[in-house]
Amino acid sequence: MNPGDNPARPAAIPEPAFADLLTAYRDPHRHYHDIGHIEAMLAELQDCRPLLHDAEAVELAIWFHDAIYDAAAPDNEERSADLARQVLGRRLGQGRLERVATLILATRKHELAGDVGPQERADMAYFLDLDLQVLGAEAARFDAYEAAVRREYAHVTEAAWRIGRAAVLRRFMARPRLYFSNLFAERLEERARANLARSLAKLTEGEPPQASV
Repeated sequence: MNPGDNPARPAAIPEPAFADLLTAYRDPHRHYHDIGHIEAMLAELQDCRPLLHDAEAVELAIWFHDAIYDAAAPDNEERSADLARQVLGRRLGQGRLERVATLILATRKHELAGDVGPQERADMAYFLDLDLQVLGAEAARFDAYEAAVRREYAHVTEAAWRIGRAAVLRRFMARPRLYFSNLFAERLEERARANLARSLAKLTEGEPPQASV
């Protein structure tokens, strides 16, 4: 894809709504959660597509999961899911529409929902892994991602950023696996843990060591 080209529009998204999505993802205040993030997820989706039970739902969730993004707001995922329901409501069956919304809402905590069926849960694993593939990127790309997210949180003081971000990274590192699917775990787990450990060391530099329990 050449710079400035538009990604392909999924058939379920009407043209006016798709134009609105592109405008939102190209907002200059977005430094990571932008069109580049969507394109990266769509590119990796091609490897996962044969493994998915509802590839259309996953693709649509990719398009809508960060449609509403305000780093200072607590309800981006809910508002993005509601937008997906509004835009797609007349084009999808109710079951598929709610699968899209459920995938979007899973990005609140990046945890697998416990109240879905095994096929939807499997698709959710790939979707969440696609969203966090950058954690396992090469060091330079990971560092660029972290710098971009910090710019999105420019309203947060440095001290508060360090505390909040370190808490997020610790929660991820406490998981038995960062990635839910074997595909992503085998490919990215080791490098992701190294990236997070390096980032956490920078964030907590100068802090007294935590007592072991």
